Amino acid sequence: MVAAKGWVKIDQHPEIALWAAAARPIAVAALTASAEVRRCGGTWAVGLDLLGNDAFGALGNVGFPWQAVGLLPESLHQGQLSAVYPGYPQPGTEETPAAARFRKARDAAHLDGLLPVGPARKRMMKEPHAWILGLPLNRCGAGAAPLVVWEGSHEVMRRRIGAELRRHAPEVWGDVDLTEVYTAARAEVFATCPRVEVPVLPGEASLLHRLTIHGVAPWQTGADAPAEGRIIAYFRPVLPSVEAWLLQP
Repeated sequence: MVAAKGWVKIDQHPEIALWAAAARPIAVAALTASAEVRRCGGTWAVGLDLLGNDAFGALGNVGFPWQAVGLLPESLHQGQLSAVYPGYPQPGTEETPAAARFRKARDAAHLDGLLPVGPARKRMMKEPHAWILGLPLNRCGAGAAPLVVWEGSHEVMRRRIGAELRRHAPEVWGDVDLTEVYTAARAEVFATCPRVEVPVLPGEASLLHRLTIHGVAPWQTGADAPAEGRIIAYFRPVLPSVEAWLLQP
């Protein structure tokens, strides 16, 4: 479904809309009650594991729209509530000035699951996700910090990272330092892959290949959004191994 471009926008579907309508008040309440400090100068709430869905994504008697999003049912974590607010991104104490500039100039482009490890913050694949599904929970204008994808970047990352991982035994792939190859691969992505903004509305969804480079665009002045900000629920189930992450379609 996402193999060609590395992402797909799923059109309006009543089952997705029903789930989003059930999720919105739960999400707003969870974000309001959360003790998590907003990042980027107060303009972004990460919202990990806040939604409170059951193990298969249902919210009360509202089932998860598996068929509508083209996926087979499987066990899910509680949804991440990524909420962005007017002015995003502002400089924050949690990141360096260079990181803040990259966030603004390059949409904080990243590969999910590639985490900084140890004092040297070496990048290693510690969370090999199967796919990345985004379900918008409220209606916002296109300038309200939409998802950004680099089309075709999944193939660049697979080729570059795969070449490095294959120098090691598969059982240690999760401990391989990928910092340099990731930096070089991302530079190639910026030079060769189209940057695409993907605004989505409740009832729609975005589905990304796990190797796709993606980020969040800056909030545009005057963008239309409700008081609770732009909220998207994300799901990223984890695969059993880094080998599966690299080699599966």
